[in-house]
Amino acid sequence: MNDERAGTIDAYIAGASPQVRPVLLKIRALIRRAAPGAKEIISYRMPAFRQNGVLLYFAAFKNHIGMFPPVRGDEELEHELKRYRGPKGNLRFPLDEPIPYDLIARIATLRVAQDTLQASKSKKRRS
Repeated sequence: MNDERAGTIDAYIAGASPQVRPVLLKIRALIRRAAPGAKEIISYRMPAFRQNGVLLYFAAFKNHIGMFPPVRGDEELEHELKRYRGPKGNLRFPLDEPIPYDLIARIATLRVAQDTLQASKSKKRRS
């Protein structure tokens, strides 16, 4: 990623290395498919999707694609993601291996469901 501060996801992707751009575009499309109503934002200098709260952050690093926050709430998915977990539970998908797009799609779907449930609980408390 270049040193310029991206203000949009388009700018962030444009500033990434040419080899990483297609990966970022595909991840963006997977999240967009799972969360068509979510807003694209840049937060903490990373692309993110916000629905009721932030669904997912993703970012290009020198040797991997990072995805945040840690995935919780689906034991089977958590088990499948174990090899990608970093020290704080955030995910690291190595760029020298095939990117597990199917897992990323499942993460996005899970995060949308969790966000929707959390928003529904919050509304009930306020009522």
